[in-house]
Amino acid sequence: MVLDIFDKRRSVRKYKNEAVEREKIIACLEAARLAPSACNSQPWRFIVIDEPSIREKACEAALKGIVGINMFLRDAPVVVAVLSRRKIYLDILGKYFRKTDYCLTDIGIAGEHFCLQAAYLGLGTCWVGWFNGGALKKELGLGRLVKIEYLITIGYPADIRCEKNRKQMNEIASWNRDGFRR
Repeated sequence: MVLDIFDKRRSVRKYKNEAVEREKIIACLEAARLAPSACNSQPWRFIVIDEPSIREKACEAALKGIVGINMFLRDAPVVVAVLSRRKIYLDILGKYFRKTDYCLTDIGIAGEHFCLQAAYLGLGTCWVGWFNGGALKKELGLGRLVKIEYLITIGYPADIRCEKNRKQMNEIASWNRDGFRR
């Protein structure tokens, strides 16, 4: 059941020192590729960094000036840089008229598809948003029209936490009107 995968998915920050099979990474990329997007714009791009020497340099760039919080990035067997291609017409209109960044919504959906597929395959992931994007962009040789929106670490979890702390249903949902005023 799909809900079982949703429950299984965790943010993993400690990985086994074990390579991730390319076939599994490709399956995760395929899941992301199939994600829906506004007007089928598919604004996402993925750079899979699994070569140890390249990953080491990329992680050092990503962590440049960053203290403490995401140092686990260095120990992940694979790091995926998730990029957006800006200047998509719909994105510009959405920001102007609706104050909505459809590009980020679309990339978020693709990223979660990636992470859910990884969970299905027995892999752990962690979505990383706090990193030095400028330094990493330079290290990866990226052009000015792309932005690294977030990173996803991927590997075999070293430990699995069993309990997932989530709010109760009545704290997040109401029917037919705002039921949250208290």
